[in-house]
Amino acid sequence: MGEFVRVEISEHIATIRLDRPKMNALNRQVQEEIAEAARLVDADPNTHAVIVYGGERVFAAGADIKEMAVMSYADMAVHSRTLQDCFTAVARIGKPVIAAITGYALGGGCELALCADFRVAGQSAKLGQPEITLGIIPGAGGTQRLPRLVGPAKAKELIFTGRHVDAAEALAIGLVDRVVPDGEVYTAALELAATFAGGPVTAVRAAKLAIDHGLEADLDTGLEIERLQFSGLFATQDAREGMTAFAEKRRPKFTGH
Repeated sequence: MGEFVRVEISEHIATIRLDRPKMNALNRQVQEEIAEAARLVDADPNTHAVIVYGGERVFAAGADIKEMAVMSYADMAVHSRTLQDCFTAVARIGKPVIAAITGYALGGGCELALCADFRVAGQSAKLGQPEITLGIIPGAGGTQRLPRLVGPAKAKELIFTGRHVDAAEALAIGLVDRVVPDGEVYTAALELAATFAGGPVTAVRAAKLAIDHGLEADLDTGLEIERLQFSGLFATQDAREGMTAFAEKRRPKFTGH
């Protein structure tokens, strides 16, 4: 679809494929193409799960430093909102999203991976937020999504030092969910995505919304979000089908309605 980002859909699984040689640097064009791809798969009723993949060599090594180096405060004050919006479009895909991480996922690449629901990494993958070494801080969600995932103390250590973590440490601190041999990253992501294909997509969307929005609120507000999403599903055909199938001791046939 775009020059550097394309969407491939097969068996209800969409792959958002980054392809900007050599390191998938996330310049403004790539950011906008990622957002467009995210909106496309979110709206596609035939897509039940999404994989974000940078290829066999690298996930994304970060922002395009040459592009940023010439930007003034006034430029970045405007662009930073677009930057965050592009990444947030991935986080708001109402379907399970899996980041398939090979090679480097640094800076903006790590922030893109943080927008996924699950992260599968190759054994030689390296993740981190090295922006501090450039005299800046993460600007595409790293200071917010990373501490929510690994805790504030670990996030501060990684962001304050800018150091890279290998796949084993990333797994230990909860930054990734699974580590596999480098050549099996995309296959492992496909296997995980396949567990969601054919499921009740409306219920999955409701569950994701309840979890994500609930984490940003106090418990009482979160419970109210859950209650409204839970109740609303009783207006769907999938809920009726699921409960009827259970009573009739058969597999449900969900349609997304």
